[in-house]
Amino acid sequence: MAHRKAGGSAKNLKDSNPKYLGTKLYAGQKAKAGSVIVRQRGTRMLPGKNVGLGKDHTLFSLIEGVVRFGTKRKTGFNGKTVVKKVVHVESKNQ
Repeated sequence: MAHRKAGGSAKNLKDSNPKYLGTKLYAGQKAKAGSVIVRQRGTRMLPGKNVGLGKDHTLFSLIEGVVRFGTKRKTGFNGKTVVKKVVHVESKNQ
């Protein structure tokens, strides 16, 4: 006879580390060159004027300026039209 009771098995006790995704700088806020504006999975938001796109789809500022958001109509390969958000950085002297 066993001298311990069965321990059982737990399948849902593991947890993944947080990824800290989302918008880091909002409209009207100042961005320095290289500062992260949006961390995202896939291109939920598109890069606009003076905004770069990282290999993990992070949007970052290319110049020092003010963050602005807009929209753009995109037509996919299947003919479906989607309205996507676009992030711009406008320089302060414009």
